[in-house]
Amino acid sequence: MNEKTNMKKSGLRSMSDTNLLLTITIVVFFLMYIGAIVFLGAGFRKPQNFCNILNNNAALIILSVGMSIVMITGGIDISVGGVTALVCMSCAVYLDYHDGSIFGSLLIALGIGLAFGLLQGFLVAYLGIQPFIVSLAGMFLARGLTTIVNTKPFNVANEAFTKLKNTRLLIPGVGSVNKKGIFVNAYVEIGVVIALLIVVVFFLILRYTKLGRAFYAVGGNQQSAMMLGINVKRTRFLAHLICSILAGIGGYVYFLHVGSGSATHASGAEMNAIASSIIGGTMLTGGVGNIIGTFFGVLSLSTIQNIVSSAGFDQAWWTGITIAAMLCIFLIIQSVVLARKNK
Repeated sequence: MNEKTNMKKSGLRSMSDTNLLLTITIVVFFLMYIGAIVFLGAGFRKPQNFCNILNNNAALIILSVGMSIVMITGGIDISVGGVTALVCMSCAVYLDYHDGSIFGSLLIALGIGLAFGLLQGFLVAYLGIQPFIVSLAGMFLARGLTTIVNTKPFNVANEAFTKLKNTRLLIPGVGSVNKKGIFVNAYVEIGVVIALLIVVVFFLILRYTKLGRAFYAVGGNQQSAMMLGINVKRTRFLAHLICSILAGIGGYVYFLHVGSGSATHASGAEMNAIASSIIGGTMLTGGVGNIIGTFFGVLSLSTIQNIVSSAGFDQAWWTGITIAAMLCIFLIIQSVVLARKNK
């Protein structure tokens, strides 16, 4: 009974820091978006603009959820972008060159994610190799396998897939009036629904399950977690396994969005996922994080990119500078929270 009580108390301390960082992230996002509406014109006032942020970043939301879980346990996974590219190319070749089915391509995506999760999770958790080194090797492996599957980029012409890709889900009562005076409903892609479901599911897992509390405990202090009876190796293994499976799902959502296979797909996606997690309040030291915060971290990252572009700074370096400034601010905030936690 005492072990369970101590585990819950440890989880509650982590959740307290998590809620503080979550509140900061949400407030920053709304301030940015409201500021964009006020100062940058009517484009940000249209509901479809917000929906487009979701449409363009559904895959990143899924990748960032997996990244946050690994980071909460004190690890990192920089292979998710390579896994995404491998999923896209493998599914594209299967659908077009082998007359494959939608269900078969989905199984391929899940299989790739599962394979990388089992391999990387075993190396990190049971052989004690540093997560950065393991996932770096995984990134190179995934990118290399992508070029082996096919070297040339191409658009998928499979009829069933094209129909699924072009499916739009209208949001009743939400939209805007166009120049002809016709009301146009806002819409989202199928990938957005999948991403939102994943956010909700893993938010509930982290907050209300024993496994979720174990993730926080292992990330906070592995020795203390072992004293509480937590299987640290298994917990770290499951974190990396979940992250890679979500990379497979995110890769398929990315594939649904772009509709093509290419070795350059999702370049830098792993860095964006890490940035979104940090902005969302997940600490690099582990033990603190929130999936809802990660979701708003992705929205904040995309919003700041849109603001920079709309303000007339179209050069790529301005976006990079702005994101770097955001990361520095949130890292400083995290340092303050960490100092408070240690005190």
